[in-house]
Amino acid sequence: MRRLAIDYSFDYSRLADFYAGDPSEPAAWAAAIRAATERRVNRQAIADILSAQQDRRDAPAEARAAARTLADPRAVAIVTGQQAGLFGGPLYTLLKAITAIRLAERMRREHDVPVVPVFWIDAEDHDWKEIASATVLNGDDAPATVTAEAPEGAGERPAAALGYTDDISRAVRELGAALPPTEFTSALLETLGADYASGRSVPEAFGRWLERTLGAFGLVVFDSSDPAAKPLVADLFRAELEHPGRSAALAAQAGAELTARGYHSQVEPAEGSVCLFLLEATRHPIKTTADGFSAGDQAFSRAALVERATSNPEAFSPNVLLRPLVQDTLFPTICYVAGPNELAYLGQLKQVYAQAGIPMPLIQPRATATVVDAAALRFLSRYQLAFEQLAARDESALNELLRAQLPPSVERAVQDADAEIAARLDAVIRAVPAIDPTLEGAARSTLGKITHDMKALRGKIVQAAKRRDETLRRQFVHVQTLAFPGGTPQERTIGFVAFLNKYGPAFVERLTAELPIDGGTHWIITV
Repeated sequence: MRRLAIDYSFDYSRLADFYAGDPSEPAAWAAAIRAATERRVNRQAIADILSAQQDRRDAPAEARAAARTLADPRAVAIVTGQQAGLFGGPLYTLLKAITAIRLAERMRREHDVPVVPVFWIDAEDHDWKEIASATVLNGDDAPATVTAEAPEGAGERPAAALGYTDDISRAVRELGAALPPTEFTSALLETLGADYASGRSVPEAFGRWLERTLGAFGLVVFDSSDPAAKPLVADLFRAELEHPGRSAALAAQAGAELTARGYHSQVEPAEGSVCLFLLEATRHPIKTTADGFSAGDQAFSRAALVERATSNPEAFSPNVLLRPLVQDTLFPTICYVAGPNELAYLGQLKQVYAQAGIPMPLIQPRATATVVDAAALRFLSRYQLAFEQLAARDESALNELLRAQLPPSVERAVQDADAEIAARLDAVIRAVPAIDPTLEGAARSTLGKITHDMKALRGKIVQAAKRRDETLRRQFVHVQTLAFPGGTPQERTIGFVAFLNKYGPAFVERLTAELPIDGGTHWIITV
């Protein structure tokens, strides 16, 4: 992890200038709740919009009740979000949502206020490659990737404008073929097939699946592309166009300050850039010109585009820097659950929030975890193998493990030989210059050759140990593939659908009941 994420969890005072408060301090939560409840939010309107979305997706009763709660003047929200990844996306998507659910439960208990967990579907993102695939581990513990057919306009149009084709049923079947069969597979594929149906939009399919998975725990899913919500943020869009470049400049200034303090700037906006897109057939970034603005191949006067944002806000979409402010205009947000990259760019927005007159919420790092089976946990415990050693893409950790399993007599004999050779030849190196100074180089060369040969011998011994202990190798490869498939952390690679297939509903039930959510610790989980 980068230094910013580490210091945020363990040395917050170093970063206090860039965020609204330390989420480990109860007083920060009390202040965030007070600010959110005092700010004017059109609560009934957003509750009605959520209700309409839930009607379209046949949301569970618990999710519907949670959405209605947002109309309560005392209610606050804990928000997280992600793109609409195929079949729910990687494990970290589920971990973000469950962090929000558990954090909402904690705040209800500690502060005696209604707290609603909200999942923001980033439905206006147009990065099709980011959401088109799902990876699972097959029966041989090898990563297997399923990719949906690209709808017309994929890669150019926002996800909300894309509908799955008839090919999506092929993707569901292909997923079923890749998953190791369990008692849960049949029901899982049936529900996936119902949610991921031909003609259904990408965010709707994702929203249905997420609600089916977590709606019973009160998670409220919000499709951010909903035109009904745009009038509620028209003032924010208009202000961005009336003061073009101001938000970007404030974010760039904060990024420079982070860099000066030894951190990194996640987003580096161009000077004068506008934090909005124009939504038409595709999503065009809005740029300033000498006479006003341009978007795609169109030119606009400043007055014309400001008027359009006022009368037709549905035609606009925020970029990465303005999206959090849109979120916190719509919802009485007290906290956003962020991944490491989000944590970094949110640190550039404190002054952007201030100039917009919107209270910046607390930022809680999402829970981070790796799910392993009981056999893998026993292996790690038995051999006292450091988890991070599994991340290497070579066999260095395996070689060290095998070397540790060599009979002591063999290892001792090799070490003794190394020491004896080094000592004897060192004496020769010191002595030969008295006869001929040029011989010292030859003696050192001889030592190098022998040392190299001894290293090669040690390698041959390790290889022999590998052949002798193939069981240990298989166990290591199994654990390494579970934890770092392809050398990448499991939570960023493997779709959470794989764990639902393996463990069934108990997987989600256990995580929502027990997942530790305090930042700074990576958890190893067995179910």
